[in-house]
Amino acid sequence: MFDTMTMTKVLGALCGSLLVFLLGGWAADLIYHGGGGHGDDHQQAYVIEVEGGDEEPEEEVEEVDFAAVMAEADAGAGEKVFSKCKACHKLEDGGKGTGPHLWSIVGRDIAAVGDFGYSNVLAEKEGDWTPEHLQEFLADPKGWAPGTKMSFAGLKKIEDRANLIAYLETIGG
Repeated sequence: MFDTMTMTKVLGALCGSLLVFLLGGWAADLIYHGGGGHGDDHQQAYVIEVEGGDEEPEEEVEEVDFAAVMAEADAGAGEKVFSKCKACHKLEDGGKGTGPHLWSIVGRDIAAVGDFGYSNVLAEKEGDWTPEHLQEFLADPKGWAPGTKMSFAGLKKIEDRANLIAYLETIGG
């Protein structure tokens, strides 16, 4: 099948490839890492003193008044935001979807759609879907109701949440 000359060529090609691979790695290490030899006695050329330089800068979290944002909410813009919800939620009374229908959700009891299988966390929640509760839930569903079946990550912008709630207030009676 193979004669001795062919086997010798194949073995020579493999050894040559291995040699190039090893030498190439060694050369790259030398080029990119400088080959050492600089010692550990590095000194900074100059130092710029800053006030509070050792402390971590505190990130300012701007507290936004949800009631003020809600007062300026735009239901038309909320209808566009609802496009992220419509894959799982229906707006018609009794509409079937992956999630419960959202007909008259604002002011409705939490976990009130009788034929929907809510997670235990939501089923045990007390109260109504007030704009404030909806705002908190829509910001971080798994944070507000750990263990919820809703896989949506949440709406990060407070304006989007307020606009969506304003739109949902127009749905139902």
